[in-house]
Amino acid sequence: MEEDRYLTVARDAEAASRERSSKFLAYIYPVKSEEEIRQRLDALRKRYYDATHHCYAWRLGPRGEQFRSNDDGEPSGTAGKPILGQLLSASLTDCLAVVVRYFGGTKLGVPGLIAAYREAIAEAIAAAEVVERTVDRTLRVEFPYVAMNDIMRTVKEMQPRIEEQLFDNLCSMRLSIRTSLAGQLAERLRKAGGSLADE
Repeated sequence: MEEDRYLTVARDAEAASRERSSKFLAYIYPVKSEEEIRQRLDALRKRYYDATHHCYAWRLGPRGEQFRSNDDGEPSGTAGKPILGQLLSASLTDCLAVVVRYFGGTKLGVPGLIAAYREAIAEAIAAAEVVERTVDRTLRVEFPYVAMNDIMRTVKEMQPRIEEQLFDNLCSMRLSIRTSLAGQLAERLRKAGGSLADE
């Protein structure tokens, strides 16, 4: 995968499974911050206040550089790790994966727990729409009105996202483009008569 691309889920997805009378409810959410993760977890704990365990894993950042997993009282390494393992094997980041377990009275043992948590979240991932996102850089370009045609031609050809634009005696635009193309865009805008500043 190129340095400025990563995979995440487009929207919330869920799945449910049973393993020897224990019920597993699996959820995957797109998230952008630890604060958002806390809110999602709190909401699930409220909704399933009577569940035995709320085990989870999450990854944040284009390379998944921030991550955590939690067994929530299950034997160490039997829940959070297999959930995180599924996020890693699907190359997903900027997402939270949670499995809510209702204990059914029959112990599953360590291998059984690992398999149950892994399969539960794998089903939620399979139900999710996986999308590719790019790591973008934002540039601000200022240019005199006379340079407008050349600047707009560059924008049309390179297709950055236009975040804002102001056309006056001195014009300015805020443009967002994937990191790998930002240098080329900046160079072309300069040649067209623009002066650049990174946002």
